[in-house]
Amino acid sequence: MSDIDPCELPADRQRGSNFGWSLGMVLRRWHEYVEEALKDLPHGSRGYHILAVVVHEEVPTQAALASRLVIDRSVLTYVIDDLENAGLIERQLDPRDRRARRIVATERGRQALADAEKRVAHAEDHVLAGLPEEQRATFRDLADRAAEAIQAAAPGTDPCAAVSSVISPTDQSPR
Repeated sequence: MSDIDPCELPADRQRGSNFGWSLGMVLRRWHEYVEEALKDLPHGSRGYHILAVVVHEEVPTQAALASRLVIDRSVLTYVIDDLENAGLIERQLDPRDRRARRIVATERGRQALADAEKRVAHAEDHVLAGLPEEQRATFRDLADRAAEAIQAAAPGTDPCAAVSSVISPTDQSPR
């Protein structure tokens, strides 16, 4: 058993600091700015994340996409329908399994993602404006590493549920 009191703060931390509160504030502001930046994209940030995986990763099946983003398959179907109706993606038969559908970005979808990525980067710079520019990349990198470690340890962790638990229902706009 350790002699360290887990309630004692390290010398470089001030009393009253709260890591959870800090993360919640960053997430809340990120959500506000990014949803505004993506208001023209079907389903806002959720549509953005789907489009990003479809464009930047190996062409996923609909089932693999649901698993990768930890989105319920029935919810994913509606989002994919809306992205497809907007001409951003299309479902294609998987040549190896005719029962499966691969989700492929259209040229319009690739262009929409490139534009959305610029707007998201701009929004994120506003969120992190309180940090010197060189620390923003470090913050993003460390947040990515922590999230990847959490996802690896608990692959069923639903990122949308995590956001919903921080953003109150009155703050969430219907998509």
